[in-house]
Amino acid sequence: METKTVKKELIDITKKVMEKKEELAQQRQDAVTDDRSEKTINALTSWRENLIEIYAQSISEDLEITYGHLKKWGDHIVNLLVNLQLPLDVAIEEIRFYRDTIGQIIKEEANAYQFTIDEFYEVLSRFDSVVDRAVHWLSLSYLRSHTAQMLAAEDTLRELTIPVVRVTEQIGVLPIVGDIDTKRAQQLMDTALAQGTLLNLSYLIIDLSGVPIIDTLVADQIFKVITALKLVGIETKLTGIRPEIAQTMVNLGVSFQDVYTFSSLHQAIAHLNGL
Repeated sequence: METKTVKKELIDITKKVMEKKEELAQQRQDAVTDDRSEKTINALTSWRENLIEIYAQSISEDLEITYGHLKKWGDHIVNLLVNLQLPLDVAIEEIRFYRDTIGQIIKEEANAYQFTIDEFYEVLSRFDSVVDRAVHWLSLSYLRSHTAQMLAAEDTLRELTIPVVRVTEQIGVLPIVGDIDTKRAQQLMDTALAQGTLLNLSYLIIDLSGVPIIDTLVADQIFKVITALKLVGIETKLTGIRPEIAQTMVNLGVSFQDVYTFSSLHQAIAHLNGL
């Protein structure tokens, strides 16, 4: 598709988006109505401009280069979210906002340059793939950072609320860290059902990489959660069962044969996204 003429036009579209970088960043700031400190506003403005730059460059540069920029960007924004104590959905909302805004610019410019349907479709598909990767990598980085924080606070794990982190419209992740006793099992059940239905999830990934021991009692509690979620229309996937835990489970006769399990969170999300 990419003739020399079209390549030049794609570079021109990139330049147009870059010229509007500050204006686009301000648009999002004007759309946010919640009360945030000046430090938070300034940090988010800088991050927005960085995201817009990556989106703009993705229109005309090699996708592998853009993906490299996205990985670095994902780590940076996660550190920003953690330091400012902002939830993941703040960043995901920013990503979606600029998907629509820059997508409209691409549409208008494609019409002005009289792109064919195939040309326009390819440009838009490339841009959408970058946006999807942005959400994917951001979610994984955030979850890794979140889990690391929970491990660092090992002495108070039993007092922490078990969180459900939404990674896409349909997928949520529930990372469990520490031992599971009767109290935490009930908390797990309540959280999974309440937040799963509240977020209108289709899939919930329960990550067990931070659970040191899985015996018959723990397995029974997890099965109860999976059964309850199924009743409200949420399909459950399990991740993070380490080899030594798997061996212990086999010796105890514990089986998750009716439940999809994955060795890592990345594999589970990739599977659900059809990657």
